[in-house]
Amino acid sequence: MGRLPDRVSITEVGLRDGLQIEKRILPPDEKLALAKALIDAGHTSLEVTSFVSPARVPQLADAADVLAALGHTPGVELKALVPNIRGAERALAAKADVLVFVLSATDTHGVRNLNRSSHESLAELREVVTTTSAAGARIDVSLSVAFGCPFEGDVPVEEVIDLAGRIQQLGVSRMSFCDTTGMATPRQIQALAEALRERLPELDPAFHFHNTRGLGLVGVLVALQEGIVRFESSVGGLGGCPFAPSAAGNVCTEDMVHMLHEIGIETGLDLTRLMEAARLAEQFVGRTLDGQVMKSGPRLHLHGRDGCK
Repeated sequence: MGRLPDRVSITEVGLRDGLQIEKRILPPDEKLALAKALIDAGHTSLEVTSFVSPARVPQLADAADVLAALGHTPGVELKALVPNIRGAERALAAKADVLVFVLSATDTHGVRNLNRSSHESLAELREVVTTTSAAGARIDVSLSVAFGCPFEGDVPVEEVIDLAGRIQQLGVSRMSFCDTTGMATPRQIQALAEALRERLPELDPAFHFHNTRGLGLVGVLVALQEGIVRFESSVGGLGGCPFAPSAAGNVCTEDMVHMLHEIGIETGLDLTRLMEAARLAEQFVGRTLDGQVMKSGPRLHLHGRDGCK
């Protein structure tokens, strides 16, 4: 398998990326209960909401209320996604710990998702960086369709690296590279990780996979072999982009943690409590979720001799 890291960090995105596509709109008290269950499982980084148009994403219209209800837990960062300067100002007013500016690696997805091209978003990011710096807040960047676009096809690694370099020049050092609709292949993941290591060594990248075609955990394993140590995932496998066709859920947090622990990589997360959080999420959204370990239990969860027929 090659050399693997001893430890990775995971940002839980189920409360934002996960819930934004759900038909049932969870009330703030259920979101709060789910957030607390995830924090109790050991999460120290959660993307909890987004400050986007409530008309486009009504599931997250209560962003400020959710952040106010959660408050500040020592050692836990609460992230809020923002698409523009107006969203950034709202997130700062709501006292989000970290702002995550989202832009697309392709113009077509950018227009569909954000109503602006990638270069227009880059210009907006410049203003957001100025505003967050003045407020003393951290700004991360989430780069959508970094491995493939459902409208334009494969996205060349050179284009992704060029855009990431321009973002880094604005003073952003933490960036998520997102496989928004599950188009990433092992070779693409390897190529992007290598290019980041060689061309942008000061960048702190996270990889974010979706399981649309069943390759989510494969992507995580390839990324690990290439030295990536930050990942994003969603409780129960919740999620998907509401503005991309055939979008499916994120890599499931508890499934990924189970795999990581089985190959000796520490996460700081309690798998049993993660499974409890996943079942709670399933109860709240009112449908069966895609997570596997929440149903089967860990590999060494043993049964009595009468349990197998």
